[in-house]
Amino acid sequence: MGWPVVIETGSPAETKEVAARLARICAPGDAILLIGDLGAGKTAFAQGFAAALGVEGPVTSPTFALVRQYRCHGAGAGAGAGAGAVETLIHADVYRTGTIGEVVELALAELVEESAVALIEWGDLAAAALGDDALDITLTLSDTADLSHRILSISGRGRWTERSDEVARALSPASARVTP
Repeated sequence: MGWPVVIETGSPAETKEVAARLARICAPGDAILLIGDLGAGKTAFAQGFAAALGVEGPVTSPTFALVRQYRCHGAGAGAGAGAGAVETLIHADVYRTGTIGEVVELALAELVEESAVALIEWGDLAAAALGDDALDITLTLSDTADLSHRILSISGRGRWTERSDEVARALSPASARVTP
């Protein structure tokens, strides 16, 4: 199929469902970069992603904490790419960082150990610090009059380069519409 995979969602619940479907194919060491303006749906995406990995309790944007780590529980805790289960979700929000040096100091690449996956809000600010292995998800409002509709454009780099078909298959049964 190739990149990008483009999805349109009509509600926060649909955005969470897309995130859940992506979480289920993630493997330890994967990095997901969420890109989009304020209100684009990054936190709703993070909530759906975390729920699919079995994270218990509320998931909020770590704007002031910058990085939160969540234990993943249950059968939904990652089965992607034939690797072991995802045991930890690293959820970061780098909006308040001022320089790439501050992002590097967060040691996000090091936190994504053998059993963790990283989900980074404002990921475009962190991309240079993480190297070439990332799934970029750009969220935009599809209609400024209806703030519930989103377009998600998904592209992979590095270890994600050859996984576009896997991503498209994971998303195809979603209530959202998949566009090649």
